Amino acid sequence: MTSGFFRSCLIMTIIASTIPLSSFNSVTASDRFITVASTTSTRNSGLYNHILPIFTKKTGIKVRVVAVGTGQAIKLAQNGDADALFVHHKPSEESFVRAGFGLKRLDVMYNDFILVGPNLDPAKIEGSNRIWTALKNIADANQPFVSRGDDSGTHKKELSLWKISGNNPQKSSGDWYRETGSGMGATLNTASAMSAYALTDRSTWLKFANKGTLKVLVEGDIQLFNPYGIIVVNPALHPHVKWKDAEAFADWLISKSGQMAIAKYKIKGQQAFFPNAQGLKK
Repeated sequence: MTSGFFRSCLIMTIIASTIPLSSFNSVTASDRFITVASTTSTRNSGLYNHILPIFTKKTGIKVRVVAVGTGQAIKLAQNGDADALFVHHKPSEESFVRAGFGLKRLDVMYNDFILVGPNLDPAKIEGSNRIWTALKNIADANQPFVSRGDDSGTHKKELSLWKISGNNPQKSSGDWYRETGSGMGATLNTASAMSAYALTDRSTWLKFANKGTLKVLVEGDIQLFNPYGIIVVNPALHPHVKWKDAEAFADWLISKSGQMAIAKYKIKGQQAFFPNAQGLKK
């Protein structure tokens, strides 16, 4: 029995020695990936389908995107369940880095938020150049407003805008203010069905098919600026994270190649995101 065991081991050793080293390398390369905690709006925009194949072709690194609300994405990264964080709420991102969870926040791109609502516009906000005035008019008129209510970047932004307007709509939750606890697409579907107002990022709006009577009513206010940043998770806190490959992804996003790929992505002929990396890498 013992001699049989050793004979089997010898055979396996011989077989293994005949397999080219390149075969093992190809398996390793095919399994090389990073996990990026990001947002549903970015994924649903189609941007990742456009840019990730370019990055993978250049580096051999695949990117697996976990798309959730910004708040959930941050928690994933804090727990070390992602190698990088790519979201759109700068105050939360900066807090993430200050707390030591991330190495550095890098500007990548931006677009904007818009306020949409029914074409009859019962709150009379169309064309307003101040978002806080428009929100105040909606609250004063008790007109239906649909919120994501999910701690996403869009939800965080919406609440900050309500605060500027001097209102706390959550006190009217279930009345004229409705919280879906869902992503942007589902929230817009609810707004469309109710002929209600809603705040959305522009890329999701461009992709959204079920507009019904909804249209863009308020846009262009500097308060509606929507920046996106990339942060590599700190390996000092989570030694298992693939920080070098995550850093390669971050560096590519802010390189001329990455920024060009972002700029070229369009939805129905309109540029969806605008690159704004500082100090472009070659």
